[in-house]
Amino acid sequence: MSNERAVVAVIDDDESVRETLQRLLETVALKVEAFGSADAFLKASQCHTPNCIVLDIRMPGTSGLDLQDELASANNHTPIVFITGYGDIPMSVRAMKAGAVEFLVKPFREQELLDAVRRGIKQDSTRRAEDQAMAELRMRLASLTPCEGEVMALLTAGWSNKQIAGQMGISATTARVHRNQVLHKMCARSVADLVRMADKLDGQSPKQPPT
Repeated sequence: MSNERAVVAVIDDDESVRETLQRLLETVALKVEAFGSADAFLKASQCHTPNCIVLDIRMPGTSGLDLQDELASANNHTPIVFITGYGDIPMSVRAMKAGAVEFLVKPFREQELLDAVRRGIKQDSTRRAEDQAMAELRMRLASLTPCEGEVMALLTAGWSNKQIAGQMGISATTARVHRNQVLHKMCARSVADLVRMADKLDGQSPKQPPT
C-alpha cells in the first residue's frame, strides 16, 4: 500500500497535539483522521479501519491501553504507535507485548514518529495482503465438490492416484481426472503446492496411505 492511500488515525485528547501530529503526517502525503477520544474513534471505525493508529496512552475515559485491548478482543489488529508524556516502563512493556509498533515518550523527534508510522503501515499492508490471499484460498476450497474435497485430503496426505482410486472405489483414470480438477480449481501448480495450501488452510486431517 502506498502512503498516498494510507490512512492514519490520530487519537489524543489534547487538540493542539492532534493538530500538530496531523500537520506532520500530512507533510508526507498521509491521510489523517483525528479523534479526541478512544470512544469517538471506535464509533468511526465501525465504517472502516485505518492503516495505522497513533494513540495517546493517557486519556480521560477509555485509555490507550484499554483501546488496544478492546481492538484485540474484536480481532482488529491495526498497528498502533503509542505516544505519551510520561515514561512509564510497565505501560510500555505491556503495550509492546500486546503488539504495539512503537512506544514514544514526548518530546520525541518527528522522524521517530514518521518512521514508526511507516513501519505500521507496512505491517498493515502485509497483513491485509495475507488476509486477502487466505480469503481467496478459502473460496477456491469451497468451489470443490465433496468428491474433490476428499481427493484433495488424500492427495495432501501423500496418497497416490492408485491408492485414492482404491479408497474411493473409482477407477485410476477417474482418480486422475479428480486430481487434475483439484489442482486446477485450487490454482496449484503441483501436489507440493497443494500441500502448502492445505497447511495454510489447516483444515486437512492427516491420513496414512493404506499398505
